[in-house]
Amino acid sequence: MNEKTFEVGGIEIKHKLVNDNDYICITDMAKIKPQESFLVISHWLRTRNTIDYLTAWETLYNPDFNPTEIGRFREECSTNSFTMTPQKWVENTNGIGIFSKAGRYDGGTYAHKDIAFKFASWLSVEFELFVIKEFQRLKQAEQAQLKWTAERELAKVNYHIQTDAIKENLIVPTLTEKQKTFVYADEADLLNVALFGMTAKEWRSKNPDKDGNMRDYTTHHFLNVLANMEVFNAYLIGKKIPQSERIVALNNLAKQLFQSTAKVENRLLLKGGNK
Repeated sequence: MNEKTFEVGGIEIKHKLVNDNDYICITDMAKIKPQESFLVISHWLRTRNTIDYLTAWETLYNPDFNPTEIGRFREECSTNSFTMTPQKWVENTNGIGIFSKAGRYDGGTYAHKDIAFKFASWLSVEFELFVIKEFQRLKQAEQAQLKWTAERELAKVNYHIQTDAIKENLIVPTLTEKQKTFVYADEADLLNVALFGMTAKEWRSKNPDKDGNMRDYTTHHFLNVLANMEVFNAYLIGKKIPQSERIVALNNLAKQLFQSTAKVENRLLLKGGNK
């Protein structure tokens, strides 16, 4: 149970969630009356209107509600000897709308907010309005805090996911001397080596269980860099730059592009994580 409080007219009223439903401490609410809270609640519970309302509420929301004793309660509520307590209601009807809880700090009688508002109305129409107003303010504050916390946690999670991805995946291999001087018959393989550190044939030999090539299994970051490399390679070819020099230039370009991407994403994610 997650307990919080809100204040009405100088009275601190406890509120808690029970099975994701809002319950309000009507023992606290009853303090606006000079009598003992349990006497105020008992007096309210023994009225015909209250019994009818609780019966209607339980019938609507409680599939295990037992209405067997309701007829007797309605007959006896007009007599002076009739008494009703939260415990008696629960024991005889299997009710869930109201219950009593022992405890020094969180003890008292709690009622579902629908029933609690009905009790507040019985105490005082003006008090009911203030209770509803303050309760709504509490729930709005909870929702705002929940949204802020969710956004912050999501930003943190995304930050770690993305930075891990950058560390693990956005790494362009350094070319060996053999790779720099090798004559590539296919320009696509030149780009593959410059970006992935291997030819398509070498990738297939390392991944015999996979179809296609490394480009089919990479991330959108690599594909974006590859597109830029293809444009730059076409420019270098037009300048008649030898293949051995082009592969080095392309490899350096890939590293620069990934460094820029990592810096931008880290800056954006850090900004989101610090909201």
